[in-house]
Amino acid sequence: MLQTAFQENYHCNLSTNYSLISNETLNIQGFDINFIHSNYSFNRISIENCPEMLPSKSFPLSSSSSTSSALSSLPSQHTNRNITIIQSGCQREVALVYLVLLLGTVWIALNLLNFTKTPFLTATKREILTDFALPIAVISMSLVGSLIFGDIKLKPFEVEPSDFMLSKAPLNLLSWPAVLGSIGIAIPLSLLFYMEQNIASAILNSPSNKLRKGPSNHWDLFVIALINIILSIFCLPWVHAALPHTPLHVKALADMEEHVDGGHHIKQTVIRVRETRLTLFISHVLIGLSLAMIPYPLIYIPPPVLNGLFIYMAITALQGNQMFERILLFITEQSAYPPSHYIRRVPQRKLHLFTFFQLIQLGFLCAFGFAPSPYVKLIFPVILVVQIVLRHTLIPKAIDSKYLEALDRHF
Repeated sequence: MLQTAFQENYHCNLSTNYSLISNETLNIQGFDINFIHSNYSFNRISIENCPEMLPSKSFPLSSSSSTSSALSSLPSQHTNRNITIIQSGCQREVALVYLVLLLGTVWIALNLLNFTKTPFLTATKREILTDFALPIAVISMSLVGSLIFGDIKLKPFEVEPSDFMLSKAPLNLLSWPAVLGSIGIAIPLSLLFYMEQNIASAILNSPSNKLRKGPSNHWDLFVIALINIILSIFCLPWVHAALPHTPLHVKALADMEEHVDGGHHIKQTVIRVRETRLTLFISHVLIGLSLAMIPYPLIYIPPPVLNGLFIYMAITALQGNQMFERILLFITEQSAYPPSHYIRRVPQRKLHLFTFFQLIQLGFLCAFGFAPSPYVKLIFPVILVVQIVLRHTLIPKAIDSKYLEALDRHF
């Protein structure tokens, strides 16, 4: 029982010896533990390949009443069938390696992404390094974590292959109140899907991308609805057009041209986009085949490397974002402003006022979207719709409509 509990929570291999005793004691010395609880004594438990380092402490537990008081001084605990397993606290070396791997992944990926701007190698080789910036960064930092920092045990990527079994949802077990309640919850969720899909579609079909094929918003929503119905039946996650993946995919298919604007900033302009469905089909087939990498070799990729991947995607998504560009104008010298269309048409004070309003709205969205309570998160779609109402009712009272129209335009 103790071995099963330890393997579930610490991913360790244990060997135990136990005997009948009358008192309770817990001794932790490095990787050797004497665990005595209730009627059983687990003497010299050998822990192998354990990612968590256990503190060297001894806690006398003479009675059941003193057990809770002694355990309350520890950072965390897990109780499994009357066996209390003490979870190790945070260690500085683990935190430092975590930070090194995370920032290293972001640094390598961003530098390789901008490698085309350097004079090194040939143009073809620079393009290849730029296209494979992310996988090179992930593989490199995974090797660094395994080879250089192998003695520091990081918590591995948690995955259970049995969780990927395809099964039909037991919809027949739902009562009528549950069905009606789920319909009420589905209404704001549908609004969120509608907003996400339309926002991604609007960015995708921006005139700056110079797409030849027109949008098909209604057909896209219809197809996504059919797909999500099937996914719901089999308890699979829903899909829709997402940010930043959608604009990044367009950028990957585009021929870009760089030029320097009046503010000495290097800007990239889309020359043409290869509009094809083949890349999407291949990428999603590869996503499906990636399930064969679970648990191995995916378990060899440290979690900080995966978090660095997400930070890289967030940073690259900010490129070309008008709101982010206007935020930077708060700390940019006025003579160095880029010659954007909204800067030429909107006074500086009104421009900063509009950005300030957007930051307040973003703060409200983050407060509800990252709220610890799941019940607060349920009203996030409603808050998103309220932001649209505020944009068309309150903000026009502070900023003239001609300026708002200039800010909403893409060119």
